[in-house]
Amino acid sequence: MAHAAVAAGSSAVDADDASFRLLSVSWNQDSSCFTAATTADFRVFSCAPFRESLRRVLPSGGGGGYAIVEMLFRSSLFALVAAGEAGRHRVELWDDSKNRRVGDITGIRSAVRAVRLSTAYLAVVLDRTVRVYELGDLARPLWKIPTALNPRGLCCLSSSHAGAPGSGVLACPGTARGQVRVEDLRKEQAATRLIAAHSSEIACMAMTTDGAVLATASVKGTLVRVFSTMDGTCLQEVRRGRDQADIHSIALSPNLRWLAVCSDKGTLHVFSLRVRDAGGNQSAAAGSTVQTNTASNARSSLSFMKGILPDYFSSEWSFAQFRLPETIRYVAAFGEHNTVMVIGMDGSFYRCGFDPVNDGKEMVRKEYFRFLKDKDSPPIRTLEKNTMIELHDVRRTPYARKVHSRFHVYI
Repeated sequence: MAHAAVAAGSSAVDADDASFRLLSVSWNQDSSCFTAATTADFRVFSCAPFRESLRRVLPSGGGGGYAIVEMLFRSSLFALVAAGEAGRHRVELWDDSKNRRVGDITGIRSAVRAVRLSTAYLAVVLDRTVRVYELGDLARPLWKIPTALNPRGLCCLSSSHAGAPGSGVLACPGTARGQVRVEDLRKEQAATRLIAAHSSEIACMAMTTDGAVLATASVKGTLVRVFSTMDGTCLQEVRRGRDQADIHSIALSPNLRWLAVCSDKGTLHVFSLRVRDAGGNQSAAAGSTVQTNTASNARSSLSFMKGILPDYFSSEWSFAQFRLPETIRYVAAFGEHNTVMVIGMDGSFYRCGFDPVNDGKEMVRKEYFRFLKDKDSPPIRTLEKNTMIELHDVRRTPYARKVHSRFHVYI
């Protein structure tokens, strides 16, 4: 899934210390790990099994911690944005296996709202622009992509599985209201596709790892639409609820059979997807193909009158739900064996299971952790020394890529 992150709001955890706050959380590209950026340090948590695998206090935090921490798969490479006004105008690449900075971007006039990493690119999301850099050369951006005002830092960057070339599809808000802009970065000149996704401003988006399928929601927060990035076709539309909501997170399962949504209403919704072929590309787990989902979402008893009654009565409602505390910001990702993992800005981690056959059932909480409760624990680092991840120089040709750097992979 590409990409899920959430920044601090009023619900940021204080871990029993007024000076210690959680500033943001973010999944890595395959949702096997997530990062937590705090006012004191940044941390990495592995999800299977759940444990803290890394904690770092670096001088570049400036004493105020980190506003944004992005991890490249399970590697030692991180993109860091320090907290504080000065820190939000600089992006630093940190290689933890070498314990040093390996690149940075400075002199950015606008505050950095988000960063995205792939094995080929670094995307820096600003208020009205997305700058795309080759990961091995941060001297100047390859592309500057204009957007509408984007305070949420919305951007999705596809990335193939660790060790293989990135597929190079980027999605971000367009310049028009409700518009999504899709760029194919594999071309010598970035190929642009514009999708009129909603009538209101875009509030949230998620994309499959291969960049073939995109899901979006607007500031109304009632509908989620699923599109093919190849031709902009709307493949499916599902309804979260009747009332307006602030959607914090959308997640697509690796096999493209399920979609999850978190909002400020305090309910995790899981929807069944019927997406099979998205314009020629099939998003699926590595080595598998997309299968037609036999599960069906809930519908109104009047859905048979589609075309006569308003669209509301023919809507597809969620297949399964799980109640979460309200007012907390959450970001979701799919785990193994019909589970959804949820990270909260109150320092909570949930693993919830759902029955893929019987719809309408409440999801079951399988695991729950308070992942920031032991803030005074010593730093931890574990490295699998013989495992490497390759980063690819994309400017040679789209098909003949040169490996320019290697990074250790954390276990």
